[in-house]
Amino acid sequence: MKTKHFVMWMAVLSFLALSSLALADDKGQGGMSGMKMEDHGGMQGQGMMHGGNDMMMMGDKVFIGKIGPWHGEARLVDMKAQMEKAKASGMKMEGMMNTHHIALSLADPKTKLPVAEGKGTVTVTGPDKKTATYDFMVMQGHFGADVNLPKPGKYTCNVKLESGGKTGTVTFDYTLK
Repeated sequence: MKTKHFVMWMAVLSFLALSSLALADDKGQGGMSGMKMEDHGGMQGQGMMHGGNDMMMMGDKVFIGKIGPWHGEARLVDMKAQMEKAKASGMKMEGMMNTHHIALSLADPKTKLPVAEGKGTVTVTGPDKKTATYDFMVMQGHFGADVNLPKPGKYTCNVKLESGGKTGTVTFDYTLK
């Protein structure tokens, strides 16, 4: 019984440590460390639809603004770095297929409610001008896609989303160092 409780508490502590590391890793948009959502007039109060989703608190903020009829925030999570953090905290992680995860949250600007259903794609153009298209999936309060950014350079992401009969598109760049 004591072993069971010990294992449970270790799992809780590992989760808290990983969450703290993710929050500390928030570089914000354009490398502005610690940028808060309330710094983006009109976006506050939405909490940008995190809904308890840790993925939306990780990685680099690569876009914030209007996507069609919605307010949106996109983050790019380096999956290799996240796996290394998880391993360091004692968690066992399996191999990964792609290098990064794009987490995109949307909210209705009138109701401030998150958009929790829909479909979409992201087309990534790399520094070598090759393109690859990935499908977004609705995952724990955000649209997510695992993408491959294999080498340093500038990547352009073209996002197309559809939800509730509405569509939105946005393009943003990310430079991998």
